[in-house]
Amino acid sequence: MARRLRFNGTGSGEDGCPSVHEDLDSGEVVVHGSPLTDPEDVSQLQHFSEGEVAVVVPRDLLEDWTPKNRTRKVRSIELDEFGQLFGKFEHTAWRLETRRRYASDEATDTYRQFVETGTANWTFDHPYCKTIREQTDLGKRVERVRIVDQPATVGQKYLLDNAKRNSGMGEDIRNLWRTDADRLRLPAEDFWLFDSRLMALLRFDDDDQLTHVDLITEPSEVVRCCMVRDAAWHHAVPWKQFTAEMQGDA
Repeated sequence: MARRLRFNGTGSGEDGCPSVHEDLDSGEVVVHGSPLTDPEDVSQLQHFSEGEVAVVVPRDLLEDWTPKNRTRKVRSIELDEFGQLFGKFEHTAWRLETRRRYASDEATDTYRQFVETGTANWTFDHPYCKTIREQTDLGKRVERVRIVDQPATVGQKYLLDNAKRNSGMGEDIRNLWRTDADRLRLPAEDFWLFDSRLMALLRFDDDDQLTHVDLITEPSEVVRCCMVRDAAWHHAVPWKQFTAEMQGDA
């Protein structure tokens, strides 16, 4: 079975070599770069066995992109504390939504309305709406990229309808087909990124219930999430255009 490799980063701004990848299951680190081929150089290597390949990488690459610990140091917070982050960020809050369903959505009246009628009666009386409106009125940016399957699940269609409300609060919402997300090698992680310095990784149980949130500030992880954001945002489509195209295809 093929490894599940995640691209951590590169020390090159041109051709992407050398680079570091991480095995998500074993924690092993994969480094690729220019091979060490000079016989005099190779002869100095100790414990160098037949079939092995030596590569040359800058020291900064290892310092910046190799994981410091097998188990990352994170601080887990409850949902109430997570909600407070939306009133504290200074400039930007960005979300990647990757799941096919969210159990919390299915417990709402709006979800029931959507299943029954194909649309929902959206209001702005939720505390989250008030907070986001206050933040966007201050000029702060709140943005999302939502991944959609083909065909879209009921939960994903519900969130496309939900974009009417959230965009009315000042959020900028875009969508991306999962096939495109896979092609771009976007992670399956569901997270918020605050001010390009704090990653809030959402944790779900087997019933798709959000249970808690892990806060991560490790620089290499935050930069990786910024890279994910840049790729997703570049290729994602504004929700109105995405919805129109999806309905046209149907």
